[in-house]
Amino acid sequence: MNWIYQPWPWYISGPLIALVLFLLLMVGKGFGMSSNLRTMCTLCGAGKTTDFFKFDWKTQRWNLLVALGTIIGGFIAANFLSNDTAVLMNPEVITDLQSKGFIDAGNAYMPDFLFSNEILTDPKGILLLIIGGILVGFGARYAGGCTSGHAISGLSNLQLPSLIAVIGFFIGGLVMIHIIFPLIF
Repeated sequence: MNWIYQPWPWYISGPLIALVLFLLLMVGKGFGMSSNLRTMCTLCGAGKTTDFFKFDWKTQRWNLLVALGTIIGGFIAANFLSNDTAVLMNPEVITDLQSKGFIDAGNAYMPDFLFSNEILTDPKGILLLIIGGILVGFGARYAGGCTSGHAISGLSNLQLPSLIAVIGFFIGGLVMIHIIFPLIF
């Protein structure tokens, strides 16, 4: 059972993702997580004030189960399948991150600097969470889906808008990590 504690190689996880996408395609569904936000807003009554949220949310119950499974799977992986080994990173990246305050860089997938409860008492941390949340929400809505929906489902369906969105995600990621991230930290 030691294999379950290690990252799975691409030749196992890739075909498993392809199988799931094939099954979703066969039943006429598309994969994506950001559409669950629309469904949850509709469940909370947002359709009473905005036409965008007026749709039959029951057609998206399956996708809510995917989101719930993602949360449960993440909890199981973090609490029961994690062997607390160091994250394989380039030593230069670890040194750079540690100089920016990420003292546990290379030792944790989710650094305490960003993912501990103390971030909620730091004005800079709260501001980063709020601005980041707004940008991610706006970006997912503006692009017509999130990174998982476009990169996994859209590209596998050979959709040109998804290719354009994924190129935009990569450019945005490069700008963030090479220009904005060093300015923030």
